Amino acid sequence: METTRQKKIGAVIQQDLTVILQQLLKETLSGSVIASVTKVRVSSDLSSAKTYISVFPVKNTEMIFDLFLKKKNAIRHSLALLVKNQVRRIPELFFYNDDSLEHIDSIEKALKKTEDPIKNSSLLPKRKKI
Repeated sequence: METTRQKKIGAVIQQDLTVILQQLLKETLSGSVIASVTKVRVSSDLSSAKTYISVFPVKNTEMIFDLFLKKKNAIRHSLALLVKNQVRRIPELFFYNDDSLEHIDSIEKALKKTEDPIKNSSLLPKRKKI
């Protein structure tokens, strides 16, 4: 369970990291790509931070994560400049893909299907007669 300190540091990192990543994307990519930090989990010793990032459009996810991994040290340095008065030690950043929006979208598509499985008996499993 996260302590209050971990949650506060996670919130500070999330807010500042979002700004840093948006600026990095604006400088390096000319297309319209949005990356937002959805969650930051800080370890109990405050030495590492798992950062969950959602990318839109989804087709660019792999390219964006490659860019973030290449620029990981520069991102951490920029973060250190922003949070140096609040955190004694800047945690090491680990980036993870947050695909919860994709999951929600697939559920919505399944619910909006035009075929009704109750009315269309061919979709229901066959029962054996005894």
